[in-house]
Amino acid sequence: MTDRYAVIGNPINHSKSPLIHQMFAAQTGEDMSYEKIAAPLDGFAATIQRLRNEGYKGCNVTVPFKFEAFELASEKQPRAVTARAANTLVFAAEQIIADNTDGAGLVRDIEQNLNVSLRGKRVLLMGAGGAAYGVALPLLMTGCALSVVNRTVVKAQQLAANFAPHGNIKAYAYEDLTGLPFDVIINATSSGLSDELAPLPASFAPHALAYDMMYGRATPFMQFAKQHGAQVADGLGMLVEQAAEAFFIWRGVRPATAPVIAALRAR
Repeated sequence: MTDRYAVIGNPINHSKSPLIHQMFAAQTGEDMSYEKIAAPLDGFAATIQRLRNEGYKGCNVTVPFKFEAFELASEKQPRAVTARAANTLVFAAEQIIADNTDGAGLVRDIEQNLNVSLRGKRVLLMGAGGAAYGVALPLLMTGCALSVVNRTVVKAQQLAANFAPHGNIKAYAYEDLTGLPFDVIINATSSGLSDELAPLPASFAPHALAYDMMYGRATPFMQFAKQHGAQVADGLGMLVEQAAEAFFIWRGVRPATAPVIAALRAR
């Protein structure tokens, strides 16, 4: 019997997750289906209950339900606890198990696909919302020196305080970054959606990597970074890598991601 999975969000029509997991299943021979489901903004819990009643094995969760998914779970893995959000749920008997694969996907894309080691590097994380919380711990676990910057500096300070027990992390306001060079700058804000550019100084060290979690087009951040000599990358690889981590959690098989990334870029 085919095992059923889904991704839940609102909106959800743009999601590439079904295509990615279909390619993973074809590659590994796993007997599974994967679909996208739009949950009403006030109906996430009811949607999860319906999927469990219908025998689904698990689901991915995207905007705006990651925090609600975390709260709904009866068991929370450490990555979800530190992120305070979940993007992967496992339905096991009476349990809903929450995990967060975003950070693992980001680190794997940077270190394996882009071949940029993060250990000892000066890394700047732009933003202090859910996306930043989801990746802060995995970044710190690489041994990098992590800085976080946000338009509302108190939010950057709160994030830094939350993760201070796990590594070297500092908070900044944008105006305090002048003269500070970074080896890797990661845009975890949604500024690319509105074609905005955060007030970032040209803080790129030689051979720096500028990484935007957005994908599908060159964002103002990526254009700005390229003008200042940085290598640029979008978040498509992170999307595929976080999906591969979720696939591994569900199926116990780790799919090859390089051919899936290449296929998506060719579309």
